[in-house]
Amino acid sequence: MGIILRLAWRNIWRHPRRSGITITTITFAASLLVFIITLQLGSYDMMIDNNLRILTGHFQVQRTGYLDKPKIRSTIADSQQLAKELRKINGIVEIAARANGFALAASEERSYGVQVIGVETAHESNLSIIPKRIQSGQFLSSDIAQEVVIGKALARNLKVKVGDELTLLGSGRDGSIAAAVLPIIGIFDSGMPEIDRSVIEMPLTTFQDIFSMGESVHVLVGLTTGLDRLESILAQVREKIPPNISLQEGEKRLKESNKDLVVLDWNTLLPGLFQIIQADKMNGWVMYGCLILIVTFSVLNTFLMAVLERTREFGVMLALGTKHTFIGKLVMLESLFLTLLGLAIGLAIGIAITLYFYAYGFSYPGMKEIGAQFGLPDKITPQLSLFSFTIGPALILIFTMIGSLYPALRIRKLKPVDAMKSV
Repeated sequence: MGIILRLAWRNIWRHPRRSGITITTITFAASLLVFIITLQLGSYDMMIDNNLRILTGHFQVQRTGYLDKPKIRSTIADSQQLAKELRKINGIVEIAARANGFALAASEERSYGVQVIGVETAHESNLSIIPKRIQSGQFLSSDIAQEVVIGKALARNLKVKVGDELTLLGSGRDGSIAAAVLPIIGIFDSGMPEIDRSVIEMPLTTFQDIFSMGESVHVLVGLTTGLDRLESILAQVREKIPPNISLQEGEKRLKESNKDLVVLDWNTLLPGLFQIIQADKMNGWVMYGCLILIVTFSVLNTFLMAVLERTREFGVMLALGTKHTFIGKLVMLESLFLTLLGLAIGLAIGIAITLYFYAYGFSYPGMKEIGAQFGLPDKITPQLSLFSFTIGPALILIFTMIGSLYPALRIRKLKPVDAMKSV
């Protein structure tokens, strides 16, 4: 075994210029794939985090069918007790209750249909970016305060500012009229135009009083430490919700009132975002595949030329009793050494570039303006993970080894006499 390894290493340097060009090609492809893949996955993390941190959260607990038909009567009873139980799960950063309704919002000059959201002010700042995106004024002060915050576009459409009053008119949970006149204490800019022109937030208790909700809410929104742990955390959440939840008091009542609750992850809550990411991934993999094929054909060309140039040498080896399998293994090892050398250098360069941009962020011309418009960061942070670092080089290794099979298999057809006559 030691002889074949030494022969393979010696043979790749018999033509140092050709081997150097092949190694350079593999190095460039590997380093480029490491950086691009980590950057692409990092952009997805940024996109997901910004979208989920506005309103959706990483997961939600709600009534079956509420996502498709958000009826005001589809509520969660004893939500505070359930939220308390869920907060005990390791990996959950925050759980907050929300109530949703629809109303006609009117100012002195105009009126618009809006979505009204009742939020727990003590928990919302850890769950949503809206409290940090107040453009003027301030966020809600407490759960019992009689006040609202509205989106920037809605404020412009209604021609209102901080300190003005809004008249809300809707329908309560029991069918009664939900009406209130509340002051605007803050205007937010979430970066999502559809939210900024259609959403009003108010304290949860105030919402429950206006819309005759009692102590019920519509959803429990959860945020986890990371999407990589989401599935394991959701499994624990499903164990906590009725009918499996175990409470010391009111257990039977809670089971009966909340027996049809479901736990939905962000893929289900925002299918459009998931589909956009999947489509972009497909486009990316097509580009990566083309790059890998170029490298594969480069290595294939190198070793095909090597086999053709050494045909007479292989004929002499066969005549001396060397087996076809030995020569085939020798060619495969030469390909492996050449590829591993290029991948090692490329991986080191790719990781170094990635770590640099992880520390300082990656930006391109115009990204700062786009980020300001849509509420996104002005820099992308690459994703540091074993998968993002190794998937590109691993695919190059697999495809180049498959490509090197062809010249190795050609050797099996060589006949010693014919091979020695080759020029």
